[in-house]
Amino acid sequence: MTRMIFAGALATALATPLAAEDVSGKLVLYTSQPNADAQQTVDAFTAQHPDVEVEWFRDGTTKVMAKLRAEFAAGNPQPDVLLIADMVTMEGLAQEDRLMAYPEADTAAYDPAIMDDAGHYFSTKLITTGIVYNTAAEMIPSSYADLLKPEADGQIAMPSPLTSGAATIHMAALTAHPDLGWDFYEGLADHGANPQGGNGGTYKAVAGGEKLYGFVVDFLPIRNKLDGAPVEFVFPEEGVSAVTEPAAILSTAGNPDAARAFIDFLISPEGQQLAADQGYLPAHPDITPPEGFPARDEIGLIEFDPAEALENDQANKERFLDIFGG
Repeated sequence: MTRMIFAGALATALATPLAAEDVSGKLVLYTSQPNADAQQTVDAFTAQHPDVEVEWFRDGTTKVMAKLRAEFAAGNPQPDVLLIADMVTMEGLAQEDRLMAYPEADTAAYDPAIMDDAGHYFSTKLITTGIVYNTAAEMIPSSYADLLKPEADGQIAMPSPLTSGAATIHMAALTAHPDLGWDFYEGLADHGANPQGGNGGTYKAVAGGEKLYGFVVDFLPIRNKLDGAPVEFVFPEEGVSAVTEPAAILSTAGNPDAARAFIDFLISPEGQQLAADQGYLPAHPDITPPEGFPARDEIGLIEFDPAEALENDQANKERFLDIFGG
């Protein structure tokens, strides 16, 4: 998709974030953020836009989408804005013409790889998946390939892409990587990996010493290490996958002005600082990461095409089941 280009004064006017006094009314938000994060986000937004009343619903991305799909079927979708886990879900909605493009949003500072060229959705965080290991482990991994060494045999925990959206993205990214591919997942199976549940269970298995290595989202080991947990998180040399908690405006939004203001806030330096203060790696490269994270320019992201991942999603999951069973 090619970014739309507007000329002259119209572009300047549209590109300017809406002033607080220009935005009012009710804004309906559906989000998969944890409750405390969602409340902080809404509070920070309404502090800038006091004439907007935000009504929000929170659940996991799968349940948010189930609710929204039911509303689509009934012809009565409620949200103005979605703020959910991953770009693949947003890509599917964009292909169904369910999202309102906002190409005038100021994304100049961002890596284009994590933004939709046409402005249908906007990444707000980088929740990466890499390697966690227990500090009792003798072999310290620096590469995904290290998990295929004999030292890791029978010692690998990992979330299932049938349960975890982050694990689904991780599987799509790694199996598309030229140095890893499906051979890597077959190697994990040969080493006794048994993917189950979500990231929380994987983290507990490694932190508790049941397993020595695993794949997990970054903030679990990074935050808990600061509190003394016997874990380390590795950003492997091949790079990390990421769910980016994108936000988007529904094509049926009842208050598109407030919705655009909400997007502007999320990707503004103030919104990105809030993400960092909540303990997440901000998507904006100029915002300092939270304690325990490396500098943003030291973190390599594995190349990822959400449209390709969407197209291959079912086939990927079937191949995963062929390898690991279900």
